[in-house]
Amino acid sequence: MSSATETLSNFKEATLSILSTRHPWSEFLSFSTLSLPSSFSEATTRVGINLTRFLFNYTFIFLFILLISLVYHPLAIVLLLIAFAGWYFLFFSRDSDEPLSLFNVVAVDDRVVVVALVVFSLFVVWVSGVWVNVVVSVLVAAGIVCLHGALKRTDVGGLDDYESPYGPMLATDTAGPYAPV
Repeated sequence: MSSATETLSNFKEATLSILSTRHPWSEFLSFSTLSLPSSFSEATTRVGINLTRFLFNYTFIFLFILLISLVYHPLAIVLLLIAFAGWYFLFFSRDSDEPLSLFNVVAVDDRVVVVALVVFSLFVVWVSGVWVNVVVSVLVAAGIVCLHGALKRTDVGGLDDYESPYGPMLATDTAGPYAPV
């Protein structure tokens, strides 16, 4: 199989995987499933569970906020799309157990790829002069994600199937050593 065919196949598989984990916006935006958490630990547990469950929705919200903040900077949008493509093709779309191979000759360590991509992404943000827009977009998106994640109840819509990100430490159905905490 040629390299281009493999790339297209990997792209198709990744896209189908992402689309299979998305949840309908009606479920995501349902006001009937919103309530205030009773404690800070419940809020953080809700955020962790909802982040796992609605990752596609949260990612879409983040990218939409970033796009809106860059609407008057078309060069920045093009450069960031190139950076996102680099992240996707060099890091996210490949199998994690096989090393990246440049021109099928030299195997490159994951750390080298990540450092190069981070440096390139920061360079793109610096050259285009939109670092303030990006930082504000990230902060606004993080605030929206945390607020929605904390308010979205996890006892409805099949959310009980997800484990607490804290493991048995905060589980309510076991009487482990941390139960009184």
